[in-house]
Amino acid sequence: MTELQGSVASSGVQGLDEILEGGFPRERLFLIQGDPGVGKTTLALQFLLEGRRNGEASLYITLAETRPELEAVARSHGWTLDGVEVFEQRVDPVLGLDEDNTLFHPAEVEMAETTRAIIAEVERVKPDRVVIDSLSELRLLAQSGLRYRRQILALKQYFTGQHATVLLLDDRTSQVGDQQLQSVAHGVLSMDQLAPLYGGDRRRLRAVKMRGVAIKGGFHDFRIHRGGIRVYPRLVAADHHTPFEPGTLESGSAELDLLLGGGLAYGSSSLFLGPPGCGKSVLGMQYAVEAARLGKNAILFAFDEARHVALTRAKGLGLELDGHPGEISVQQIDPAEMAPGEFVSLARTAVEEQDARVVVVDSLNGYMNAMPQEQFLVLQLHELLTYLGQRGVVTILIVAQHGVVGGSMNTPVDVSYLADTVLLFRHFESGGRLRKALSVLKKRTGGHESTIRELMIGPVGIRVGPALVNFHGVLSGIPQYVAGGDGLAAETGDRRA
Repeated sequence: MTELQGSVASSGVQGLDEILEGGFPRERLFLIQGDPGVGKTTLALQFLLEGRRNGEASLYITLAETRPELEAVARSHGWTLDGVEVFEQRVDPVLGLDEDNTLFHPAEVEMAETTRAIIAEVERVKPDRVVIDSLSELRLLAQSGLRYRRQILALKQYFTGQHATVLLLDDRTSQVGDQQLQSVAHGVLSMDQLAPLYGGDRRRLRAVKMRGVAIKGGFHDFRIHRGGIRVYPRLVAADHHTPFEPGTLESGSAELDLLLGGGLAYGSSSLFLGPPGCGKSVLGMQYAVEAARLGKNAILFAFDEARHVALTRAKGLGLELDGHPGEISVQQIDPAEMAPGEFVSLARTAVEEQDARVVVVDSLNGYMNAMPQEQFLVLQLHELLTYLGQRGVVTILIVAQHGVVGGSMNTPVDVSYLADTVLLFRHFESGGRLRKALSVLKKRTGGHESTIRELMIGPVGIRVGPALVNFHGVLSGIPQYVAGGDGLAAETGDRRA
């Protein structure tokens, strides 16, 4: 064995050490449970390869798969098993059943032979890290819960004397002794694979227990990429308090800033709410452009349209995304293929590594499609908005309502109470034309106008007209003229500041 540094053994899995507060405590035995195909073997190989990188002796004991099968898994990720000892021990649960053996149960004979072979290999390699794959074969040999538990206890005591960190893989093909096995292990990781009605499989894991370690509880999404497993730890906003300089992000339109009482405060979240085609996405992009013009980075997560479409639309409206002191990133998201935890990880990366000060989610409807149940969306969204607020980010959430005009507007999920600012967009009909209106429903971070203004979008960008004082019922979509004059803003001229 090598001289080890530290009290924990890094898992080698990105994100998992964060959940385990650094890794697996050394010289302990851990249980990795999961259905076939969930990624247990990949995790185990990453654990051993991390040991190899640290100069530790690593041993993979396989009771089911062959070495060529393990090497095929490694090649699929671009790895090589050079420097990792692989020991194949074939088990035959029916060995001796036809022999005339009256002193010992045949299962005990085969179990003893398998155990002796494992111990002999451990004595030869003297490993720092060991993986035993899998316990289902030992369970078949034992043929009884009592004999199985006794054998696992014996293995645990033996490896404790060897000062090795051991992972036991269990595919949960049988429930016999599962709870007993969890009580024996120092820690337990449970890996699950979910199959939604549409889209790719979703994988998640949970640290069921880890003695002496303040683990991050709950389910954490993970994905198997080429190169191994990546875990996306569940976001806990309370762990990410960061001081930031307060301020206000203006839009570049004097009228819009007047309507909002100056602009959007850093560290706040805003909800742009309205029917399709009313200018929500354009206004969100306008704030990103203004931030970049001021030297601040911004990112737009596009759930509903392709990246090239968003770029083309912005250019057609005179919103230049390049050539500013700050950078604007547009990242296309496919909610059918991305787990919610993975999206949260992308947002954290944009803020912590790319220093994004403006985050636009377009739209929340697409984000909802990534969630299995609506109540979980609200909880996770609350954590994400709290985290972004604590980092001083201006967050803009775009939500498309069902319907176009009239009183039949429906919102897919009510998150207006989570946002600090809510902008309401509406279509309304006047003079045989479809027009757009904008108003502010609330703003926690300061005062704002209570007026309703016309919103105009054209080749020169976004313009906001004066208050629609001569109309009643604009938000219903069918306003009534109540005074002299048309009450509408002029359609010519550039009103941007």
